[in-house]
Amino acid sequence: MDIRIYTAEYKKKWDAFVRSSKNGTFLFCRDFMEYHSHRFPDHSFLFYTKNKLIAVMPGHISEKIFYSHQGLTYGGLIMSEEITSTDVLTIFEHLTVTLRNQGIKKMIYKAVPHIYHKAPSEEDLYVLFRYKASLSTRSISSTIFYSNGIKYDKRRTRGLKKALNNGLTVIKSNDLALFWKILSNNLEEKYSTQPVHSLSEISYLKEKFPNEIHLFLAFDRNDVPVSGCLIFEMEYIVHVQYIAATKDGKKHGAVDLVIDHIVNTYSHKTYFDYGISTENNGLYLNENLIHQKEGFGARGIVYDTYTIDL
Repeated sequence: MDIRIYTAEYKKKWDAFVRSSKNGTFLFCRDFMEYHSHRFPDHSFLFYTKNKLIAVMPGHISEKIFYSHQGLTYGGLIMSEEITSTDVLTIFEHLTVTLRNQGIKKMIYKAVPHIYHKAPSEEDLYVLFRYKASLSTRSISSTIFYSNGIKYDKRRTRGLKKALNNGLTVIKSNDLALFWKILSNNLEEKYSTQPVHSLSEISYLKEKFPNEIHLFLAFDRNDVPVSGCLIFEMEYIVHVQYIAATKDGKKHGAVDLVIDHIVNTYSHKTYFDYGISTENNGLYLNENLIHQKEGFGARGIVYDTYTIDL
């Protein structure tokens, strides 16, 4: 087993590997990871056996803790289709020794949720068990499995009718600034916070990943924007990253219309992931938020984080 620290010379090899892996998404491509490298100094690994790249792991180190990865929604070991359970066990054997020898006290490991796997990819979960990893965070997301059909409850159906009766329409747009104003005002009023991505950051990411990052906006009869939704599109799944509405948009069912539009636009996918509804490392469930998502027929899958004490 040959473990190498990522440097810029590996960029093309890393990105090509992520695209061909069985559980990687574009979030692990270097242009996505590095937009916030000033906040998370990179300490990622590449794993070779017999001079063949079989896995990579995004990561950074802070206060003697290795994180995989605080700046990403999920992280962990990104694996080739040829990798075996024994390979993954060997990777962890070598990696834990390497980190321990560097004075690292803990590994915080975010597993890739199974809905993002292109092939079975839970070898790492077995190895985490072997290393007595503790489940430190569990967040619940709401997901539609398209093969089960799209089933709305009465409230969502009423909201959709209300939006149509008020003359609202949805279009695909590139006007991120328009949506970011709605989103920022929404988060400021409700939570006294701002989006994780600044407008300049999301504009940069949209430019780098035009086929994966998409914006949909809802307009009223006077062409005033009242709601929007930014999504991440992967091969088998579409994920809601941001959604927001103005006061008029909320009153007129704009969110229901935008989500319905996206759900049906991407019905050829396997999953529609509406995102998590938990806070405080999963200990608080926003019941109103998850009820809204469940109204579209979405049901629970989990995003897990594990801790290995080194």
